[in-house]
Amino acid sequence: QLQLAESGGGLVQAGGSLRLSCVASGHSVSGHAISDHAMGWFRQAPGKEREFVASTAWVADYRHYSPSVQGRFTVSRDSSKNTLYLQMNALKPEDTAVYYCAAGPSLGATSSTGYNFWGQGTQVTVSS
Repeated sequence: QLQLAESGGGLVQAGGSLRLSCVASGHSVSGHAISDHAMGWFRQAPGKEREFVASTAWVADYRHYSPSVQGRFTVSRDSSKNTLYLQMNALKPEDTAVYYCAAGPSLGATSSTGYNFWGQGTQVTVSS
């Protein structure tokens, strides 16, 4: 199966920056390679639903962002390392959440139901 591992979370003051990483390994249950999957970043704050942040793909020049992070966050990838990144700038207290990377079969999915592999999450806390 695909395994995803996020890292890079931490505590930062409002206006600061963090870069999250997600390392992918293995294969999906269906037998597809890592490069066949669409990738997404989601976040979830306590008491709230999991929220779409950004999506991309390993083999397509495609990026999509939630309006709440557009212009502040940038998703990128290093295919040679099977690593996905989320550069977060101009962080706000409302960005505080556990951030997850995810993999799924369909490019551009913005719902968590469109992804079937998930990392364990990394905590991002933005102080006021």
